[in-house]
Amino acid sequence: MSKTRITAVDVGNDCVKALFGKVDYELYIPNVIARDTEDRPVIGIEELNDKDPLDGIHVRVHSPALKDNNAIYRVGNLATKSDNPSELDPGSTKSEEDQTLVMLFTTLALDAVREENSSIFKKINNVIDANYTLGTGLPLREVKEGKDVGYRSQLLGSVHQVEFLVTPKYQGLKVNIKFDEVKVYPEGFAAFINLVMDKDLKIINRDLIDKQILIQDIGGLSTDIAVIKNRNVDDDKAQGFNLGVSESLEAIREEIRKKHGVELDSRRDVVDIITRKNDRHHIMVKGSRTNVHDITDRILLELAKKQYRHLRNVWQKNSQTEICYFVGGGAIVLKDYIKMLNNSLDGYNIEFFEDENESIWMMANAYYKLVSDFVRKTSEPPKKNEKQTV
Repeated sequence: MSKTRITAVDVGNDCVKALFGKVDYELYIPNVIARDTEDRPVIGIEELNDKDPLDGIHVRVHSPALKDNNAIYRVGNLATKSDNPSELDPGSTKSEEDQTLVMLFTTLALDAVREENSSIFKKINNVIDANYTLGTGLPLREVKEGKDVGYRSQLLGSVHQVEFLVTPKYQGLKVNIKFDEVKVYPEGFAAFINLVMDKDLKIINRDLIDKQILIQDIGGLSTDIAVIKNRNVDDDKAQGFNLGVSESLEAIREEIRKKHGVELDSRRDVVDIITRKNDRHHIMVKGSRTNVHDITDRILLELAKKQYRHLRNVWQKNSQTEICYFVGGGAIVLKDYIKMLNNSLDGYNIEFFEDENESIWMMANAYYKLVSDFVRKTSEPPKKNEKQTV
């Protein structure tokens, strides 16, 4: 029987971030897919196997949870170079999109096929049977609507298969994925856990733990504002909004195309232009370094104003709040604009993570802490004269 492997997966709008085992492996894959045919052209199989599998993910995905079953996709870096890349659209529901599941299953399959896991998962011929205990999350709005229940149930109780087609090193391998347990956490609560506890769930920020705080998580498609009171999310006060950065990134991409004739491959290219250390807000146009500040500033400032309005409205309804933490990939994109607005307007006590990597990986780290604690509690025998708690 296969052993179960702990994994924490954050299927973000921009990228999937995943941690495995005892954090012995991590994956970071652009959340982009593109429908494809079974035989994608390559120059030669010898050359193919010299390449990084993450640059050539080409899979067929079978699962009863999928609306479009047995479809073939390019995934991640390979999909961004396709003529028909698909990124999640504003207004879409993460828990109900095939793309969320395709990215989740492919990410797990990429871990399962690694040689390092041959002692964990059973392999017969070219088929690997992989069991996982999964910690993941959904936007607060979807959890409040009860969509986490359906999402969890479609993962449990079924076998989900990923077949690697023309993928470096893994061509011809199939991975059957089963979940021993799935824990779905609200994203706002997960962010709080990450702020106050270390990987062993020991409190590291005692000053913060009993404060009333807000956590504004700005994603690609949505924004969650969690209200933390008495170490818990106040479900009645917490709010989710269909407002992320994706639409603005798409608008920037389109305006750059119209004004400068430059076709950027995906929203990720726009994020890179906005956030990179050197030549920020610049692109190359016919070999010349060109400033696009006029486009990026106008569109992102407009979005920052909407985000700030949400902050103000929630803070007014929770007047005893002491601090608001901005987290998520969208917060990195909007950080300078929100700070500027706050300095000139209300002057709330707000905080951003200067370590962008910490902000990007915050949800995956939180899911890992939570699911690891769940596994530890359920696997430890109850102490004498003590009932086991769930």
